[in-house]
Amino acid sequence: MKVVVDTNVFVSSFFGGNPRKVIDLWKSGRVDLCLSPDIIEEYFEVLRRMGLEEEADFKDLLDLFSRGPNVLFTSKTPEVKAVPGDPDDDKSIACAIALGADVVVTGDKTSAAVRKHGRVRILTPARFLEEIRIRTE
Repeated sequence: MKVVVDTNVFVSSFFGGNPRKVIDLWKSGRVDLCLSPDIIEEYFEVLRRMGLEEEADFKDLLDLFSRGPNVLFTSKTPEVKAVPGDPDDDKSIACAIALGADVVVTGDKTSAAVRKHGRVRILTPARFLEEIRIRTE
């Protein structure tokens, strides 16, 4: 399954809970993480701002991104206007469209309220984990 992980979920994964479980699915190879330059830039900008660049997980992520296991990358994304009131979140949906991803996982209420854009579903971490569990049972 191809997944775009919104920055709020990615950053929250450093603190555990459902966001960590989502990232663990990628690290274990159960899902493919879809990335674009805008998404990677935002991930690292927020992590640096939070002072997390010295965390071991930060260095592990850099290594995982550079080696590319279960990582799909696009340098070109379509222009998308899907999230009313928060156009910054359109980059996740644009990446999903470009790479044919099934899901955008987000904790952002504005984005999650969209629920679906074309064939891309927009799910909270809890809902995504529930669906993954149902598929594997």
